[in-house]
Amino acid sequence: CTVIFTRLATRDLHKPISILFCNLAVSDLFTSFSGFWISLLFITNPDITIFGSQDMLAPYALYTTSILSTIYNLVSIGIERYLAVAESMRTRFRVARNHSIAVVFVSWVLAFFLGCLPLMGWNCLHAERNISVLYSPFCVNYLVLVTMPNVVVAFLVPLFTYLRIIIILRKRKLRMQACGQATGTYKSAETQVARTSISIWLLALVSYAPFLAGVIFDATNRRCHTDLYPGVYVFRNCTAMLITITCLGNPLLYTLKLRALGARLKAPRCPRGCAV
Repeated sequence: CTVIFTRLATRDLHKPISILFCNLAVSDLFTSFSGFWISLLFITNPDITIFGSQDMLAPYALYTTSILSTIYNLVSIGIERYLAVAESMRTRFRVARNHSIAVVFVSWVLAFFLGCLPLMGWNCLHAERNISVLYSPFCVNYLVLVTMPNVVVAFLVPLFTYLRIIIILRKRKLRMQACGQATGTYKSAETQVARTSISIWLLALVSYAPFLAGVIFDATNRRCHTDLYPGVYVFRNCTAMLITITCLGNPLLYTLKLRALGARLKAPRCPRGCAV
């Protein structure tokens, strides 16, 4: 919410990357809300979160949609940063505001379509043979189809884009060194991008790898719910907490700078032209 407020209250929203940052915050907000909804269902009736019921379809669908939207946003931000850095090198394509709006629209449409497939009938409420043990009443084949390619994309695309950014910045620094010019700016940018990209990739790895492992276990497991209780469900809850940590980590990595956060929050109160 702080990210959304600061982005809307300042003039940065006209930048393409700010639209993606704001949309990422919205996706994280939906993830937190759907996770809270599932937690309330667990508190009121724990059995339906283990054995599954009609009541779990809507919160699980919203949870899946928000996670997919977050993944697509992370990938879009990595690609936008790469295009912005590589613009003066080899490409003439410039990311405009309309492009970011189109990416946001397409990502939400795709996320809603894939996330709401169980609500459209692809569930195992009446077919227990293919039912998921961890996320009943979802079907195992649905989880595999949605999870595998998207998690792989979340790992590989940011890794490639940020590595390419670091390589481009290093080439520019070496070129300026050969011309006898100062390279402090490029060295600082390279260090900052390297630290941020490593943090982003590690956060995605820590957050989504256990979830992927749980889906793989779900697909290969043939035991019933009671045989796996409670250990496997403790693991499921831990994966959900790791995804929530991602929602907390994304604003810190992408948007909120602790030193500048106070100034951004005070900026809307100041009249035009005043010093902050």
